[in-house]
Amino acid sequence: MPDYLIRPDGTRLAYVHRTGRAPTILFLPGYMSDMAGGKATALDRWAVDNGQAMLRLDYAGCGQSDGAFEDGTLPSWRDDVLAVIDAVARGPLLIVGSSMGGWLMLLVALARPERVAGLVGIAAAPDFTDWGYSPEQRDMLAGGGRVEEPSDYGPPQVTSAGFWRSGQASLLLGRIVPIDCPVRLLHGQADIDVPFAISLRLAAALRSTDVHTILIKGGDHRLSRPEDIQALTTVVARLLEVP
Repeated sequence: MPDYLIRPDGTRLAYVHRTGRAPTILFLPGYMSDMAGGKATALDRWAVDNGQAMLRLDYAGCGQSDGAFEDGTLPSWRDDVLAVIDAVARGPLLIVGSSMGGWLMLLVALARPERVAGLVGIAAAPDFTDWGYSPEQRDMLAGGGRVEEPSDYGPPQVTSAGFWRSGQASLLLGRIVPIDCPVRLLHGQADIDVPFAISLRLAAALRSTDVHTILIKGGDHRLSRPEDIQALTTVVARLLEVP
C-alpha cells in the first residue's frame, strides 16, 4: 500500500519509498502511466534485492493519487515530484524517467541540480508536444481544444490544451541543457511512438560530457521485455557501482 503526501490544496500524492543505500532511485512514469507499471516494479524488486533506496510515485490525476488527469501539466507534475522528494527522500538521487517521465526527469534535475547523482532515460520524450502531433492537432490544442487518440497500451490517450501549452513553454532541445551529471539514455530502435533520434538529440543538447546513448535493436517504446529490463538494471547498477 502506498503512503500519501498531502499538497497544500488537499490533493493526496501516492508514493512508495523504500529505505536503503544511497543514492535513492527515483522512478518517473510516462504519460498516462503510473508507479505500478512493469519497469517501475521490476526496478523496485532489483532495488530491494540490492539494498538500494527506491522511490516511486504517482503524479496528481494518475494511478493512486487524487485529482483529474486532464488538469495535469508538466510544471504541476514536476512540482508534485519535487514536493515528494523534498519531503521523503534524503541525499542524492538517481532519476530514471520513462517516456514523458524522461522530460520530467530533466525538469526535476534542472530544479534540484545539487541532488542529482545521475539520470537514466528510457525512451525519453522531451519536447513531445513540439514533435508528436500533426499540424491539425496542434491547431486544435492551440485553440483550446483537446486531442484523443487510440493507444496500444490501454485507454485512449487524451491531451488537454493546458498540458500542450505547458509543454510548449517547457521545451529543452533547442538549446544547451545545463545538466552536468552522468546520463544514460536507453532507446529501442523499433520504437514507433518516440523515434530514437530524440535520444540522440537529447544527448547532443546535454552539457554533460558523460552521456551514453544505448540503442536496443528490436526494442519497442515500452522496453519491457526481459532483456530490456536486464539492460535497464545493468545500466543502473553500473551508475551506482553495485557489483
